[in-house]
Amino acid sequence: MKQQKPRNGNNSCLGVHGIESLIRSLIKRHKTPFLIIRRAALKKQLERFRRCLPEVTPYYAIKANPLPGVIKTFIKLGTSFDVASANEMKRVLSFGSSPSRIIFANTIKTPEDITCAKRRRVRLLTFDNEPELYKLAKHYPGAHVLVRIKVANTGSVVELSLKFGAEPDQAFFLLRKAKALGLVPMGVSFHVGSQSKNVENYLQALELSANIFNEAKGAGLPLKIMDIGGGFPIEHFDNEIGINFERMAAQIRQRMKAIFDRNVKFIAEPGRFLVGPAGILVTQVIGRTFRNNKNYYYLNDGIYGDFSGMIFDHCRYEFKTLRRGQKFLSALAGPTCDSFDTLSMNEEIPELYVGDVVYVKNIGAYSCASAVPNFNGFPPAKIITI
Repeated sequence: MKQQKPRNGNNSCLGVHGIESLIRSLIKRHKTPFLIIRRAALKKQLERFRRCLPEVTPYYAIKANPLPGVIKTFIKLGTSFDVASANEMKRVLSFGSSPSRIIFANTIKTPEDITCAKRRRVRLLTFDNEPELYKLAKHYPGAHVLVRIKVANTGSVVELSLKFGAEPDQAFFLLRKAKALGLVPMGVSFHVGSQSKNVENYLQALELSANIFNEAKGAGLPLKIMDIGGGFPIEHFDNEIGINFERMAAQIRQRMKAIFDRNVKFIAEPGRFLVGPAGILVTQVIGRTFRNNKNYYYLNDGIYGDFSGMIFDHCRYEFKTLRRGQKFLSALAGPTCDSFDTLSMNEEIPELYVGDVVYVKNIGAYSCASAVPNFNGFPPAKIITI
């Protein structure tokens, strides 16, 4: 996927007019669809995270968006990384990251991927079950491990505890088993689910984790690392209600200070939070009709392409147009021959014509990352990094 790199200005806080001016300038030089990734927005989100949670080291979860421009930007900004496979690990290392700045955070790993981590000196890994410990002990003796526990995912858009996480009351026994097998138990990790708007998930998970720390300390097995995972929410719509990261972070920080020792190192695995606001997807109308008593527009990107997050990430987006005027109830669909490739059946937008632009903000995460390459012969959006 070739990335275009036009000249860059200060675009971290672009308003509506700034965004639309940017789109108009780029559309003169590039065919749609294209996905704009703004480095200034990546930097802004990272600074925001560090300002609100200064005690927490962010490990960017590259599954959210593994584009070279994104990874290289975060490397320059001194970010660490969360990888889920050997290929993701190799990708991050190839762009210059240090092995010490990587956590292999998939709790189920192939023997080959474990061996890859050992060869490349990526020492910090997660697990959530006893059979995984035997696998790690065989292929990576001396590895540093975190036990991932199952925690509440109430209110999260994507629930992750269905598939991952040991029962909290088994965590200490698993850590003790890890030590007996020649591994180095380092701490606890959890994940409250993706796009979590419920801060209570974090607070309850921290309480459970602190209990495990205390149990381990009492048994002569002091732990050093607390991984609070990801799931930090972003706004996908302008002025979206119920999302306030600053308030959420203040409560998390207060609870961490109250129940953990000062020498505990805190890390996190933000993905969407860091990269989501950096993305703007620009599409155009390639066809129109009138069906079911509403305007029906076909765009040149869809569910199988850069709107894939609507399926795989259960995400909803705010569709915007460059055209102004009276708004009508309309439907939007992607370009493929599959009726499933429908984006919305109830958008209030002005009447559009072939060639008109429809764009979406806050789509930097789980868009191009999970797109199906060339389904039906339609290429994915061009990446324009600015």
